[in-house]
Amino acid sequence: QRTCVICRQTKDKNHLIRLVRSENGIVEVDVSAMKPGRGAYLCPQKSCWEVALKNNRLEHTLRTKLSEDNRRVLINYGNNLPEGS
Repeated sequence: QRTCVICRQTKDKNHLIRLVRSENGIVEVDVSAMKPGRGAYLCPQKSCWEVALKNNRLEHTLRTKLSEDNRRVLINYGNNLPEGS
């Protein structure tokens, strides 16, 4: 069980998307959910991703500052997710 850092819903780990901060400070989607580094889980819904990236909650959780390029990549990924309920 893991918890979405935005909506705080607890779900099975395979029903959430893991983001990981790598050694070089880049935040990326961890499809395998096995990459080393500080991780955070988000629901696979556009609404959770919008909140996470708009108010810097993701940066706080992962203890990093997103570059504009990194933020753009994550926003594009989130835009391809279904609308939240």
